[in-house]
Amino acid sequence: MGSIRISVIGFGEVGTCFSKALSSKGAELRAYDRLLERDDSEKIRSRMADAGAQSGSLEEVVQAGEIVLSTVTTQYAVAVAEACVPLLRPGQFFVDLNSTSPAVKVRIGELLSASGCDFVEGAILGAIGATGAGTRILAGGEKGAQVAERLTGHGLNVSYYSPEIGKASMFKMLRGILTKGLETLLLEFLIAGKRAGIERDLWDEITDFMEKRSFAAIGGNWMQTHAVAYERRYHEMVQVAETMREIGIEPIMTDATTAFFKRSMALDFDSTFPEKPRSFEAVVEHMEEQLRKGQ
Repeated sequence: MGSIRISVIGFGEVGTCFSKALSSKGAELRAYDRLLERDDSEKIRSRMADAGAQSGSLEEVVQAGEIVLSTVTTQYAVAVAEACVPLLRPGQFFVDLNSTSPAVKVRIGELLSASGCDFVEGAILGAIGATGAGTRILAGGEKGAQVAERLTGHGLNVSYYSPEIGKASMFKMLRGILTKGLETLLLEFLIAGKRAGIERDLWDEITDFMEKRSFAAIGGNWMQTHAVAYERRYHEMVQVAETMREIGIEPIMTDATTAFFKRSMALDFDSTFPEKPRSFEAVVEHMEEQLRKGQ
C-alpha cells in the first residue's frame, strides 16, 4: 500500500500513540496541538518529532492531510471541527476519534458538510495505555469502509461498522455501561473489603470464580435467573448496603444495584416466567418491553 498523508489534531496519549504506529508504516504525518501556541512549546514539538510527525499551524496541518484525525479532549471536539471547516476541502476525510455521544458526532458531521469533505466517525473501544495502536476502533459513515481499510493498512486497527453516523459512537457509549460500571463496582467492592480487612480474600475468591468459567456462562446465568430471583436478591442487597454503612462506606454502586432489583419487582416477571427462562435474551426483551410501557 502506497504512502498516505495523515494530519493529527491533538497530540495527547491517543495522538502520540497512533502517530508512532502510522509513521512506522510509512505514513507522512503532520500534527497540531494548541500547546504549540505557547512559549514553552519545545517539549511537544520534540514529542511530535519523536513520533514521526512534522509540527505546524492548524491551517498547515489540516490542509496537508488526505485524512485528518481529531484526537482532542472530548469537550473541544465540536470547536475543533468548527475551526477546521474553512480549511477543509472536497476529497479529504475528517475522522473524529473523540469519546463523544452519537448526537455530538451527528452535529460534527453537519458542521463539516459545509466544507465538502467526507466525515467519518471513529469510536475507540479500549484503553490506549493498555493496548496501544492495536486498540480496536469502529468507523462509521458513508466513507467509513474506505478510511478503515487505509488506516488499518498503515498500522491501526480499524473496522467498518455502519454507514450511519452515530451508530459506532452508540456502540462505544453503551459498551461503557459495562466497562466503566465494572471498574467502579470493583473499586467499591475492594474499598469495602479493605475497610473490613478481607480485601485479598475477596479478590482471590472473585478472580478464581471468574477464571474457571466463561463470561458467557456466568453473565448469561445471572440474567436468566434474574427473572426468578430478583426479589430475593433485592432483600439481600438491602442487607449488603446496610453492612457497608455499618463499616463506614457509602454504598453508591450497591445502592444502584439495590434500586435496580427493586424496580424489577414491578415488571411482572412472575406471570411471564414461572420458571427460569431458557435464554437471557428473553429476560432482556421482557424488561425492555415493560420499561417502555412504563414510560
